[in-house]
Amino acid sequence: MKNKNLTYPFTAIVGQGIMKKALILNAVNPKLGGVLIRGEKGTAKSTAVRALAALLPEIEVVADCKFGCDPHKKGSMCMECITRQDGGEELSVKKRKTRVVELPVGSTEDRVVGSLDIERAIKKGEKRFEPGILAEANRGILYVDEVNLLDDHIVDVLLDSAAMGVNTIEREGVSYSHPAEFILIGTMNPEEGELRPQLLDRFGLCVHIEGIADIEQRMEVVKRRTSYENDPAGFQDAWKEEEEKLRNSVIRAKELLEKTAVSDDMLRLIVHIAIEMNVDGHRADIIMMKAARTLAALNGRKDVLKEDVQTAADMALQHRMRRKPFQKQGVEEEKIAGIISHEKSA
Repeated sequence: MKNKNLTYPFTAIVGQGIMKKALILNAVNPKLGGVLIRGEKGTAKSTAVRALAALLPEIEVVADCKFGCDPHKKGSMCMECITRQDGGEELSVKKRKTRVVELPVGSTEDRVVGSLDIERAIKKGEKRFEPGILAEANRGILYVDEVNLLDDHIVDVLLDSAAMGVNTIEREGVSYSHPAEFILIGTMNPEEGELRPQLLDRFGLCVHIEGIADIEQRMEVVKRRTSYENDPAGFQDAWKEEEEKLRNSVIRAKELLEKTAVSDDMLRLIVHIAIEMNVDGHRADIIMMKAARTLAALNGRKDVLKEDVQTAADMALQHRMRRKPFQKQGVEEEKIAGIISHEKSA
């Protein structure tokens, strides 16, 4: 039973570099707005998401808070914790692992956002809130498999909460809010249906992955999976050093992120790419800038380079392109590379 709790190591996943990079970028900078992973089944999407949480350092939470509030950030606490702290109470603190909360496809709105006891609120003036999935996901990872099969309204609620960091529920004139800061990760198989363009645009990054065609790599997938199933603990030990290296890289990148800067030349390049690629609105420009800064921090730099911009563009524009009917999904990477190459020679 104990071995069932041992997660497959993130660094042991073979290939799928673009997916792993997008996940790590969101771990470093949750303000990127999450990532949508598009691809066929059996391409390690779920494995990577669960492995990412195991990779992240433990967090400190208020021990008896149902939202797991950060005891050091009053501005992001729930009203109960703020009231207790203002009243002079010393909040008890504990450490716990970052959670991965999975949202089932058939979830109702009440299960997602939580529910209010309206009768109690009217009769006694007390707000009794039953937490939902968004409360469980606060300061963790919210994983939505087959996000394209969810009701559009539920997806809207998820994306609103992810953007605002707050979940607000209103029933019969009674409202209640609580912190809901999480990394939103959605996966989908495009063959089973698409998300509306308005919803696609709300995901910060998007990557498209396929099964591995290289024979040697596919053999390595089978070998590693077999080793893991035969001895999960031993397999984890074998990858412990690599996991620690990546964990330290994420921690260092988080510390460096606020010190990174985007020069006017790099910002001009970002905006130029957005215009040339004919994307709607300005969200793509902002996400490209944030992703480029995060890539710089992950590589131990304070300055954003053109290579950062190109990688950021590949992930930020994947789902924001205007496509003709029957045109294959995917950003025109060669066109982006051409724009950047022209800038280099200009």
